[in-house]
Amino acid sequence: MSFEDLPVAVGVVFEGERIRKADMQVELGGPKIEKKFELVVTKKMNEIEDGKVEIIGPDLKDLEEGGAHPLGILIEVAGKEVEEDLEGVLERHVHEYTNFMEGVMHLNQRYDIWIRISKKSFQKGLNTFKLMGQVYERLYKSELPIIEKIQVTFITDPDKIAEQYDKAIIRYDERDARARGLKDEEVDVFYGCTLCQSFAPTHCCTITAQRYANCGAISWFDGRAAARVDPKGPLFAIEKGAPIDEYKGEYEGVNQAYKEKTLGAVTDVCLYSAFEKPHTSCGCFEAIAFVIPEVDGLGLVHRDYKGNAVNGLPFSTMADSTAGGRQIPGFHGVSIEYMRSPKFLQVDGGWERIVWLPKAIKDRVYDFMPENLRDIIPTENDVSSIDELKSYLKDHHHPVAERWVETGAAARLEEEERQEEIMPAGQQTQPFMMPGQMTTMVPATGGGPGFQIIFKNAKIYAEKVIIKRLDQKGKKS
Repeated sequence: MSFEDLPVAVGVVFEGERIRKADMQVELGGPKIEKKFELVVTKKMNEIEDGKVEIIGPDLKDLEEGGAHPLGILIEVAGKEVEEDLEGVLERHVHEYTNFMEGVMHLNQRYDIWIRISKKSFQKGLNTFKLMGQVYERLYKSELPIIEKIQVTFITDPDKIAEQYDKAIIRYDERDARARGLKDEEVDVFYGCTLCQSFAPTHCCTITAQRYANCGAISWFDGRAAARVDPKGPLFAIEKGAPIDEYKGEYEGVNQAYKEKTLGAVTDVCLYSAFEKPHTSCGCFEAIAFVIPEVDGLGLVHRDYKGNAVNGLPFSTMADSTAGGRQIPGFHGVSIEYMRSPKFLQVDGGWERIVWLPKAIKDRVYDFMPENLRDIIPTENDVSSIDELKSYLKDHHHPVAERWVETGAAARLEEEERQEEIMPAGQQTQPFMMPGQMTTMVPATGGGPGFQIIFKNAKIYAEKVIIKRLDQKGKKS
């Protein structure tokens, strides 16, 4: 496969390349743009023109430099062996193939796409969507020989994007609905995906019948089709193996797959928990389940949510704490479709542990929420702070409120004094340092130098942190 006639190089070496804002020519889609999408649709052989690349709206060279612009990518494919059930699999390859282009960054999927093109590649000549369309055509045909014809359409006209966007959402929902019904207990094979390892080296998505990929684009059926069509590709079969804990979703075969695919960085995973050995998170997740320790609950926030969540943090900040292929208890990347699953965070209490979510998510999954919880889980329209959240949950008798233990002022004071007796305030020289390593100095009782204790990879949970001002003699002032 040759790309010598193109102004930029194309290859795996560019996958994972980050284009910073200062270095970008244009941004396509992304968090500033409400409607954007990429969609692959199967067609009959006589319904498309092979090799055709169409641009509806301004071309790349006509877009304002440094600006964010709407984009829709429609790819139509045909072939004797191409089936409608393969659409989701073929669509996910847009992420991979776009990242193969020098100076082009692609994140996310479906209706969340985010693409940046660098100034350097633009100046080299990557200044038209025609060239990107040619790359898609060559890569799809060479890597997936079942595709015999391909036609690519780029849409930048906002009105035309709006028309196609609604059709794309319907198509996504139809695919998701086809995948429901099968249970994890009824299959012997799960599927794995390492498509995002270029951005998250220790991430491996486990796709089960009842747990979609974090990106929301790949179901169990998609995984099965991909492993069959492209056996050397990023999607592969995982033999479940013997259950270690079926309720938590921990299996010998899944753990072994993680050891191999993450080179030992992750060794065990519970598929249905955000706290205990949680499934790793890439960066393309549709939403985040995040802990709200003040109420002992979990909130949900999706990528397109514009404001701050009830904890005062935007999606972008929490995404930094969630992504990268790490297992971060209490910060867990999930798909919207997983929220519709009976297995949804069942170890943590499922929907009974959810205490806040944006209305946009609630509207999408409302019919799949337990009836007794639908109207007592607040959205941004009901509460905007932790204090308001506490009152709301208590007033509406949310299940998490039953977990709370009220303590009076006398009991709190007694606990504070007990802690001071254990470690006098003047000797608490360095009680907390994060992340990764914590050091505390323990003074010697006989006036010597004392000794130092270093905690590496420590996780510390505290019900309360007390900060008191001391005078120079170590007394409370």
